[in-house]
Amino acid sequence: MKLAVVGGGSTYTPELVDGIATGESTESMPDITEIALVDPDEARLAAVGGCCARMLASAGHPARVTTTTDLSTGVDGASAVLLQLRVGGQRARLADETVPLRCGCVGQETTGAGGFAKALRTVPVVLDIAARVRAVAGDAWLVTFTNPVGIVTRALLREGHRAVGLCNVAIGLRRLCAELLGVDLGRVRLDHAGLNHLTWLRRVLVTGDRGEVDRLPELLAEHGPRLAEHAAAPLDWLRRTGVVPSYYLKYFYDHDAEVRRQRAGVPRAQVVAEVEAELLARYADPTVVTKPALLDRRGGAHYSTAALHLVQALTGRRPGEHVVNVGNDGALPFLPADAVVEVPAAVDGTGARPLPVPPLEPRWAGLVAHVAAYERLALEAAVHGGRDRVADALLAHPLVGQYALAEELADALVAANREHLPWAG
Repeated sequence: MKLAVVGGGSTYTPELVDGIATGESTESMPDITEIALVDPDEARLAAVGGCCARMLASAGHPARVTTTTDLSTGVDGASAVLLQLRVGGQRARLADETVPLRCGCVGQETTGAGGFAKALRTVPVVLDIAARVRAVAGDAWLVTFTNPVGIVTRALLREGHRAVGLCNVAIGLRRLCAELLGVDLGRVRLDHAGLNHLTWLRRVLVTGDRGEVDRLPELLAEHGPRLAEHAAAPLDWLRRTGVVPSYYLKYFYDHDAEVRRQRAGVPRAQVVAEVEAELLARYADPTVVTKPALLDRRGGAHYSTAALHLVQALTGRRPGEHVVNVGNDGALPFLPADAVVEVPAAVDGTGARPLPVPPLEPRWAGLVAHVAAYERLALEAAVHGGRDRVADALLAHPLVGQYALAEELADALVAANREHLPWAG
């Protein structure tokens, strides 16, 4: 099987290859024969590709690594294509994190105004890539890790592409819960529902002698501080509500404090740029044959496990249940069928189908409906362009929601991203 990675020059890529070479997915994916890394940056490709090839050779895995700047060459013959690109690089990310702050809004690359700016740059590029993949490798599955995952996945599905969105939040929570309970990961399922980066963990279902039992109450009672730290949420709130929110919900539930912290700190984009520079230097070192520990500071933990297991399911090798971003199709009845939700899904060679989940309580459902409406407007702005569409989407976002602020942010975001927005002139 050939696996293609678009954005293969990313410093994330050795995390993926480590999962193939030495991780828990190795035994179930012995048939990977080629990993094609596609990226317009030849220097990054050389460093990352060379390191990945050495990692596979050192682990004794037979797959070969190929690198190319030509998309058609890279995806030709691929069974699955992973999308992990960042339009504009860390320089654009820095704007995503700082421009909203100047307007008094949280600056984050996937949430709020910053996440919207990323969608404006990213969606047209991803749709172009997807169309070219379909022309060359029409049966290949697209697995997108590219943020904002919910909006990007919705764009792909709307155009009829064979696509599934993936985030590492759920796999991180699942692993943490298994660790705290001292049980095998395979025995743990999550009742995890909402939108990408807007989810709540409501049950931790563990299979044992008594069948499947929800052990989240036990986790909150015995390991509450650890869960609260992971979620960046108050412990008493977790125990009162009985849920664990995604840590991205701090940008909604603790917005003003987050703005103060961000203004007092160093932008994450600056930190990541420094980590990336050091990682690329290590990848270029011919003596490096394993994933550097420094990669843990880059983010994306457990990406390899989630991505590879999902690819196994989509290619019919290992059907199963995965928490993914998928068309709603009634999973959350208060949302349109074509909304993209993040829920457990049954995944096999025919695709991903959302599994039934218990109804979301009104206190969660209201925010989900609000953000889903914004995401629809954000997608229209990303596909069709126009400064007024940008302002309208911002006004619909719960973290903006004011006339003057939406107008100010629209002008600022368009100005900061003009080189990536052909319609902006």
